[in-house]
Amino acid sequence: MKLSAFGEKYTGRSGIVDLMTDLGEALHTNPDIISMGGGNPSRIPEAEALYRKHLLSLVESSDGVYNTLGKYQPPQGDEKLLEQLASLLRNEYDWPVSSKNVAISNGGQSAFYVLSNLLAGRFSDGSIKQIQFPLVPEYLGYTDSGLEKNFFTATRPTIDILDDHVFKYRVDFDNLKVTESTAAFCVSRPTNPTGNVLTDEEVRQLDAIAVANDIPMIIDGAYGTPFPNIIFDEVSPHWNNNTILLLSLSKLGLPGVRTGFIVASEEIIQAYAAANTILNLACGNVGPAIAGKLFEDREVFELSKKVIMPFYRDKAFNTMDKFILAMDDLPFYVHKPEGAIFLWLWFKDLPVSSARLYEILKDAGVLIIPGNDSFAGLDKDWAHAHECIRVSYAQDEEQVSKGVEIIAREVRKLYK
Repeated sequence: MKLSAFGEKYTGRSGIVDLMTDLGEALHTNPDIISMGGGNPSRIPEAEALYRKHLLSLVESSDGVYNTLGKYQPPQGDEKLLEQLASLLRNEYDWPVSSKNVAISNGGQSAFYVLSNLLAGRFSDGSIKQIQFPLVPEYLGYTDSGLEKNFFTATRPTIDILDDHVFKYRVDFDNLKVTESTAAFCVSRPTNPTGNVLTDEEVRQLDAIAVANDIPMIIDGAYGTPFPNIIFDEVSPHWNNNTILLLSLSKLGLPGVRTGFIVASEEIIQAYAAANTILNLACGNVGPAIAGKLFEDREVFELSKKVIMPFYRDKAFNTMDKFILAMDDLPFYVHKPEGAIFLWLWFKDLPVSSARLYEILKDAGVLIIPGNDSFAGLDKDWAHAHECIRVSYAQDEEQVSKGVEIIAREVRKLYK
């Protein structure tokens, strides 16, 4: 079978496809392997009980099955739900948004694919523009989403050592350059994979640079505000007409419904809705139907702030303490846990690459994500990129404790 350039690109080597395939095969081969590699959220009983209640109410109402399963949504999404979310954002943050500033997507990954290729890539005049990451590492799932080669560019972060085993990435504004080929900034807040949360000042500076250069700033808030609000310190949510905010239901504990939201200028929303209709025809109904229930009476805020966030905050710091206790004698650092559902471990001068460490740990019975594919857009290789791994702490405590022990044991062998 002869494939087009598109076909060759999306059937060729991809970090996220390789890892997802390998993770699936590893779990099939060894069902007892400790999975600390994926992005699946934890099971939180209070959240599950709420979703069960809402699902039952949907199917038990007179038109619930038809409304949820029997009809298409409009290109932008259900008007009532769009207005519900816009109203929440106006009332909670005083953002000047209406239903015309909101669209529904089939998950955050799908939304980013459409939006990034609307903004960057090859233009009719032959020029090529890029999405710029002001700070890497960034989400592995972005890496292969561009239709053109060299779709991303990035700036290395500065590294602050905060404690014996704790560090933090910060945007290096001195080396951040915007050129004619820069189409947009893109950041995740909190950041997947590191759990970093850009400070309010970093966001203000990036926004000012974006506005001055007439480029939008994409903020992937899949783990952030207003929901699921997995941010452990007080920070200010950010949106203006130059911002494209991506939201998701996945980390509320609903990854299976594949539902996300885009909050942006009317121009961006109209472009997205047109493109998404061609690519997907319409978004699913189950996720938006549950979201509508959660948006009533601000229930989603209560769930996020009082249940979801405290649950992950406690797990994050407990797991960090376990790692520090287990590897206190090693040249290892953990990124300060500020949000999301992962810890990012840096093994300074690691004797093997993170890709090789992934294989070693898989053979030892624990799955992690190697960090090397999370540095897309850098123009030069960086040794640090091969010394880091992402570890999920979303599993139950017994599994996490066993995983920490295995990781510590295998890494210790490498430094001997």
